[in-house]
Amino acid sequence: MPTPTKGPRLGGGPAHERLLLANLAAALFTHKSIKTTETKAKRLRPVAERLITFAKKGDLHNRRRALSIIGDKDVIHELFTEIAPLVENREGGYTRITKLGFRKGDNASMVQIELVLEPVNPKPKSAKKTAAAAAKSETPAVETAADEDAVVAEDETAADEAAVETDAPAEEAEATEASEDAK
Repeated sequence: MPTPTKGPRLGGGPAHERLLLANLAAALFTHKSIKTTETKAKRLRPVAERLITFAKKGDLHNRRRALSIIGDKDVIHELFTEIAPLVENREGGYTRITKLGFRKGDNASMVQIELVLEPVNPKPKSAKKTAAAAAKSETPAVETAADEDAVVAEDETAADEAAVETDAPAEEAEATEASEDAK
């Protein structure tokens, strides 16, 4: 068998590696957290996240795709019914790798890979985005401010004319009262 050219290889051949990753993924979904070597965890992460993406879609085709990789119906059922609803709002990053130190026997780097099942908190909008939105809204406001000044000037002219008209009836009322007093 020719030597692979890139990336870490696990096991003897590609079939053994595929089965090893499938078993690690099944253990991860069953126990929600497993302890393994750093190399295996790094190779497991994309496999597990792809399977979780299948579970989030939830249709029969994706269930069969996941079943072709793992092969255990109980694990697939748990993945689709229990894990997928917990990560429904998460857009990625379903796993977390935490370094634990080195193994005593061969000094291999050990890590804990776990599912991230906490609910997602929406990020607050950044100050830059809100400032940009405010700047966009100020530009039309400046244009409308000039229009409002013209409208206010027209209103003041109309108010002055109305005041002149109201003064005239008041003068007429005073003249009427004076004529009545004279009688």
